Amino acid sequence: MTHADHQRQGLPHPGAAALIRPTRPRSSDVILAIGAFLLLGPLTYGLAGGVGPTTVAAGLGAVLASVAMPGALAWRRSHPAISAIVVYSGALLHFATGTPLLPADVLIFAALYSVTVYGPRWARLAGLGGALLGCLLLAVASMTFYGSLSLADLDTESVLTGGVSFALPAALVLAVWALALVRKARVQQLESFAERALRLEIERDQQAQIATAAERARIAREMHDVVAHSLSVVISQADGGRYAAAGDPRAAGAALSTIAESGRTALADLRRILGVLREGGAGPEFVPQPGTDDLDTLLTPVRQAGLQVSLERSGTPRPVPASTGLSVYRIVQESLTNVLKHAGPGAQVRVHLGWHPTHLEVWVIDDGYGAAAPPGGGHGLSGMRERATMAGGDLTAGPGPTGGWQVHARLPVPPATASGQPPGQDPQHRLNRSADE
Repeated sequence: MTHADHQRQGLPHPGAAALIRPTRPRSSDVILAIGAFLLLGPLTYGLAGGVGPTTVAAGLGAVLASVAMPGALAWRRSHPAISAIVVYSGALLHFATGTPLLPADVLIFAALYSVTVYGPRWARLAGLGGALLGCLLLAVASMTFYGSLSLADLDTESVLTGGVSFALPAALVLAVWALALVRKARVQQLESFAERALRLEIERDQQAQIATAAERARIAREMHDVVAHSLSVVISQADGGRYAAAGDPRAAGAALSTIAESGRTALADLRRILGVLREGGAGPEFVPQPGTDDLDTLLTPVRQAGLQVSLERSGTPRPVPASTGLSVYRIVQESLTNVLKHAGPGAQVRVHLGWHPTHLEVWVIDDGYGAAAPPGGGHGLSGMRERATMAGGDLTAGPGPTGGWQVHARLPVPPATASGQPPGQDPQHRLNRSADE
């Protein structure tokens, strides 16, 4: 059942029910029921047994009026509709057995108040209608019992007596009902506050889970990019150094130097990334994230690993947001890692940045004989697409028209200033022209 259904039926929200309507009788309600029984029970039973002929129905009505009606108050908040039915039934039974009015009938007002405040909409309307019907029956009884002997012999005095007998209790019924409606509004306000607190608690937990998942994904992407790239360089240098060790010790030494430098760089990056997971102590040291200006530094160890990489730019370079610059850096880094792993020996790679008025295009194209992507559908391509999407752009990757593999990313950047140079020509055209040359 939705919250709208609860409101339409006058029921409290499940999350707020414990605050505004208990599921079991409260101690205060039980004490009220016991007090009503001790105060009204004996007097009600005595009057009910002393009026009219003593019959089984009259005795049953006396017992209900003196015992059941006060006892029903114990459930006036936990089960208001049932409590009101018991009170109204006791009053109707003793009325039908010849006792129109008893001291326990004041409990009708308590039952009406409780069912209006805590009961559903149909119950509070039925409670009001039953109370007004009781006032009407009392008026009829006063005209026939205390006035004329039959309705055919009614006189002015009897009519006035009946009108007063109806008006006074009906006014009390309406006053109690109005007071209960005011209290009902307060209960609904408590329900609203409780529901809001429950909703805020749920939203807080959901936001914490989303933030945790996002942070874990970010750390996983950073670790994948750093570890995969550095290990690819290390593996490539280790393979080359092993073959060069026999004939060219100097080349083997250079390969070992590159391996050591790549290892130290990867270790420093891992320490920086894992520093955010540590608890207590001083916080991690904050360093600038790499961007488009760091691509030359990125290409150095790759070239030392034996991969022929060229970096070209077209258009007018301009500052970009840090997140966009990091996305460009990581996309190029992952693309080069895939080339080292899958393109084969002797592959040539062209990295091109094309600056346009509203976006930046990144091309990484190789002429290797193998697909520069994990055959099992690893995390590299999906990570690059996620980075491009987070920067507001898109990324495509696949075999090139003349072989090899190409990665193309299109990322939005702030527009160029009025003094900027016109954007360069299409990078794919330039790359193709360079290949022709």
